[in-house]
Amino acid sequence: MSQQKSIQQEFGTVGDNALRLDTDKSEQIVDALNTDLASAYVLYHQLKKHHWNVEGAEFRDLHLFLGDAADNAEEAADTLAERAQALGGTPVAGGKALEEHAPVEPEDEDVYDIRTSLENDLAIYGEIIESMRNHVELATSLGDHATAEIIRELLVETEEDAHHIEHYLEDDTLVTEGSMQ
Repeated sequence: MSQQKSIQQEFGTVGDNALRLDTDKSEQIVDALNTDLASAYVLYHQLKKHHWNVEGAEFRDLHLFLGDAADNAEEAADTLAERAQALGGTPVAGGKALEEHAPVEPEDEDVYDIRTSLENDLAIYGEIIESMRNHVELATSLGDHATAEIIRELLVETEEDAHHIEHYLEDDTLVTEGSMQ
């Protein structure tokens, strides 16, 4: 690690931006973006955990879906971080900082059956969806229509992945109860 200590911008500060959004408005929006960014990374890590540990008759489909959903969460985090930076802010990045900024709670380190895992994922998705909806309204009310649109686009994809999990959790399955022991 470098011994040089030349900080270009302290975390939590918001400077001027080329997008001509007032600093006080940018501060509120960057805070919201960092909340969604941190939540996206919590979701990403939990989805990857389930991607690695899924087993059973529906392994292949779930393994692929969870990998794709994790990729979507990671791409959303990247988009949110880049927007926070464009608004003059500093994106939340470190593991401890991500945990502190995320309003969602990941499941513990134990491995659960896939139904429990998906139910835990769906709970996080629900919280993230509500947060993103609130942040669309916040950005719109502050006149930052571009950020509102960016979050809206991410919200559509987030809702779609949540809806897929909802389908996986339906009662209809090709696996018989006798084989689900």
